[in-house]
Parts: sequence; C-alpha cells; structure tokens
Amino acid sequence: QVQLVESGGGLVQAGGSLRLSCAASGRTFRTYTMAWFRQAPGKEREFVAAISMSGNNIIYADSVKDRFTLSRENAENTLYLQMNSLKPEDTAVYYCAASGDVQPIPAQGGYDYWGQGTQVTVSS
Repeated sequence: QVQLVESGGGLVQAGGSLRLSCAASGRTFRTYTMAWFRQAPGKEREFVAAISMSGNNIIYADSVKDRFTLSRENAENTLYLQMNSLKPEDTAVYYCAASGDVQPIPAQGGYDYWGQGTQVTVSS
C-alpha cells in the first residue's frame, strides 16, 4: 500500500508555470507506475500524464503535450509535474495516482491509490 500527498498547486496567470509534487510513503514507490489526473469544475476527471516504474516510458494527454513534463525521483519517493505555458483551461484539481501495472496507462480504473488533490487555478 502507498499513501500519496500532492503539493505545489496555486494561482498563476496564463502563460505562467507551476511544479506539482506528489510525495509517496513507504519503500515501494519504485514498484508503482504513477500518473496525474485532473478534474475541472463540472467535468469528469481526466488523464494528464503517466510514467513507468523506471521513468523510461512516459505518456501524455494531447492537451498537455509539449507544455507539461512528468518525472519521478525514486530515491526521494517523489513524482513531479512541471507545467509550463499554463492556460485557463488547465484550471482543475490535480490528483496523483499509483498503479501496479507495468506500463503507464491513461485509464483511471487502472490506478489503485489516489492522493487528495491540489488545486491549480490559471487566470486569464
């Protein structure tokens, strides 16, 4: 089992940047595929990006490709999401998630553990 705690959210102007972090408890972080999802007000939660256990395989939603960068530091039990060129449509609660699957997947159902979320608000 793993516990996830997100941080780094906040209010930023359009075009700005934020870096989200997800701290994982326990010694098994390196055995989980990790991902970020987000949920905007009145919308379904959607996939943002996911990364394999080793960090060698990363996938992104088309809406964030070339703007967001996902990475992990297994020695620090931490997942990062660098978000650049932010847009008002990026406003959402961002959730960190962990999966026992070998490869990163975009489906929410594949993730067993979730954090409580961190709010990102992008003003126009």
